[in-house]
Amino acid sequence: MKGMDDILENAAIGTWTGAFSRSPAQANAPHETDAELVELPGMPTHHLAVTVDTVAEEMRAGLYREPYTMGWVSVVAALSDLAAVGAEPLGVAVSASVPSSWSASSAEDAAQGMQEACDAAGTHVLGGDLNEAPSVSLTGCAVGLVPADGILTRRGMRPGDALFVSGPLGSGNALGLVRLAGLPDALFPEKQYRPHARLSVGLALRGRASACMDTSDGVLTTLDQLMRLNGVGFDVACDWRDVLSDDVLGLCEETKTPRWMMLGGPHGEFELAFTVPQEQAEAFASDAASWTPAPVRIGTVTERQALTLTIGSSRSVEVDMAPLRNLTQTAGEDPGRYLDAFRKHGSAWNLD
Repeated sequence: MKGMDDILENAAIGTWTGAFSRSPAQANAPHETDAELVELPGMPTHHLAVTVDTVAEEMRAGLYREPYTMGWVSVVAALSDLAAVGAEPLGVAVSASVPSSWSASSAEDAAQGMQEACDAAGTHVLGGDLNEAPSVSLTGCAVGLVPADGILTRRGMRPGDALFVSGPLGSGNALGLVRLAGLPDALFPEKQYRPHARLSVGLALRGRASACMDTSDGVLTTLDQLMRLNGVGFDVACDWRDVLSDDVLGLCEETKTPRWMMLGGPHGEFELAFTVPQEQAEAFASDAASWTPAPVRIGTVTERQALTLTIGSSRSVEVDMAPLRNLTQTAGEDPGRYLDAFRKHGSAWNLD
C-alpha cells in the first residue's frame, strides 16, 4: 500500500495540521481538496472556498526572472485551487514581501501581472499587504463560493473511470528545464509560461467529475497524490502529441530531452486533472470537444495501486514517483544535483 506519509511534504503538512484544532464548520479533511471548504451560517446552499498560495521557491530557484510572471503566477496559483473545487471566485487578496532594492518598475510589473491574471479569470484583487523582506515572496489568498451539492474533491474516483486533463501539459516543466539546466532562454521564453486558472472547467465539472485536482506540481505528482488518496492506480497513455503542447514537444526535440520529463517534473501548468465515471465518459468527451482548450483523455483509473505509463502500443512502464517527489528534500538546493538525480531515476525506468 502506497501511503500518504511516504511523501515527505505530506508528512510535514501532517506535522503542522496535527497541531491545529478543527473548525466544526469545515467540510473537507486534510489533503482532500485543493481549497478549504467552510459551511456558511445562514447560507446552507453554499460553502465558502478559501485557499492561499505563495510564490517564493520559484524565484529562489531562478525559474521566474520577470516580475510580471511572478505576479501572474501568484494569482493563478490561488485561483486554480478554486477551479479544482468548482468554486466561483469572489476575489483575491495579495501579500507582497520584497527587498527595499526592488525598483518601482518591478513592483508595477508584478502588480500588472496580478491584475491581468485576474482579468483573465473575471475577478479582482481585493487588497492585501506589503512588507519588506530579503527576497521576493508573493502570496495570493483567493475566496469563492461553491454549491454544497456541487463540490469537487480529490476523492471519489473508481476503477474504470476515465482520466482527463483540461488542456495540453508540460509548459511548467519546459521552463524549469531551461532554467535549471542553464539552456538558452530562447528555447522556451519565460513569456510563454502564462498558465490559466481553469475556472470555467471547474464549474462545468460539477456533478460530472468523480474527482479533481490541479497540476500545479506537475501531472505525475498530481496523479501520484490522487493514487495515494483514493487507493487506486492509473494507466496513462503517453501519446505525446496528444498530451504535450507543441512548443514543449519542440523543446524536447531541440534539446534531446526525454518527453516523460515534461510530465514528471515538479513545476506544473495549473491544468485540472479529473476523472469521469466510466459510463459517462463518452458523452462527456463529446460535450467537451467544443471547449477551448478541449480536455484530453490521457488514461484510466485502475484497481491496482500503481502509476503505469503506456508508451506507444506495446510498452508499459510502472513508475514510483515517491523518490522524485522527495528530491526537493533529499537532493539539496543545487539545480545540477537535482537534475542529475531526476535523470537517474528516469533512466532506470527506460521511459522515452
